[in-house]
Amino acid sequence: MIENFSFEPFTIRCGGRLLHYDRPAVMGILNATPDSFYDGGRYMAEDQIVARAEQMVAEGADIIDIGVVSSRPGAVLLSPDDEARRLAAAVAAVRRRLPEAVLSVDTCFALPARAAVEAGADIVNDIGGGTFDGAMFDTVAALGVPYVLMHNPFGSPSEPTGLHSIPDDAPADPTPQAIKDLSTLVASLREKGVADVIIDPGFGFSKTLGQNYRLLARLGELRSLFPTCPLLVALSRKSMIFRLLGTTPDDALAGTVALNAAALMQGAQLLRVHDVRQARQTISVITELTIH
Repeated sequence: MIENFSFEPFTIRCGGRLLHYDRPAVMGILNATPDSFYDGGRYMAEDQIVARAEQMVAEGADIIDIGVVSSRPGAVLLSPDDEARRLAAAVAAVRRRLPEAVLSVDTCFALPARAAVEAGADIVNDIGGGTFDGAMFDTVAALGVPYVLMHNPFGSPSEPTGLHSIPDDAPADPTPQAIKDLSTLVASLREKGVADVIIDPGFGFSKTLGQNYRLLARLGELRSLFPTCPLLVALSRKSMIFRLLGTTPDDALAGTVALNAAALMQGAQLLRVHDVRQARQTISVITELTIH
């Protein structure tokens, strides 16, 4: 058995369901956007969105994460009203076809989050960590849904490049600040009555390439410091992989698998990925190591 490595099962409450995961879970990315950095434009029409959701479930996705606005640098942002309409329509279409699926929505604004949950979403995944919209925490608390709290300390949704802002005096190692920020935000969510908080370190957001790898190397510390918050890792085909390798997102699958394996070895409990089948295989192989 590998020393100091074990997977911690976790439970989240989605509506009337209590979902228990005794192995790492896979969150499949469904980008219903024209300009996402990897698969933008592939899943725009309702039939394309639904077909992609069905494919991910067939490949082993535990959760489907639906977004209608890209967060890549230079992306075109929607108004909250427009995002709410598009996101609710996408969620409703998938829910009609897959009534038992666990659906998450990728948004940093309260209005789309509420519209999506009313259309059938189970989880809110916020890349702003509640800092982009002051109403987000209260909205999530009122809706009574699990909330993915992502660390994005310097980003701002006010301009297309703002989601990835990095100040000149940012520390070489972002881990201490991430721990401090997340601790404060988790405490605020608990005070408001949010029962299920999932932690996302925010790889690729307001972090340099070196900072991303330093944070990943210390991922186990986040897991140990937030024992009641499942740890989600979103590394799939990101620039910290393809820029390091001098390639493109299309050629970043091998790097994604390698980093997902490293994250699992440090206690990651959910993997957010474009490639569901490969993530499920990675989990199977790493899990097998823990019993030998």
